[in-house]
Amino acid sequence: MNQRQRKKLIPSIWIMATKQTEAHAYYALYAIDWKRGGRLSWEGWNQLEDLLQFHIPIKRKAGGRKSSSQPAAKIAKRALHLHLNEAQFEQLEQLFYQPFSKKRWRMFIQMNRNL
Repeated sequence: MNQRQRKKLIPSIWIMATKQTEAHAYYALYAIDWKRGGRLSWEGWNQLEDLLQFHIPIKRKAGGRKSSSQPAAKIAKRALHLHLNEAQFEQLEQLFYQPFSKKRWRMFIQMNRNL
């Protein structure tokens, strides 16, 4: 996705993924725009409190100049929470970096939503 397309990204769905390992948890936040086939991620938190305090820049409308930021805590209220093991998290990362496919994303979400 080039810079112009990235500016137009308006997330349709938010996914908060938690990978639990033996030693600690790992948190990541994903944004998917179904209409434009775009996705963004914010990864690398070991503490949930740190993730929830992070401010995420979001667009108000496609092509608009104004953007604002929201704390991840506000986004977490409407995000889909997935608790994944290491294999499922690896599958999510592979899906994230492959060419965009709505069908594959929806199948992954449905398979892991009921956990």
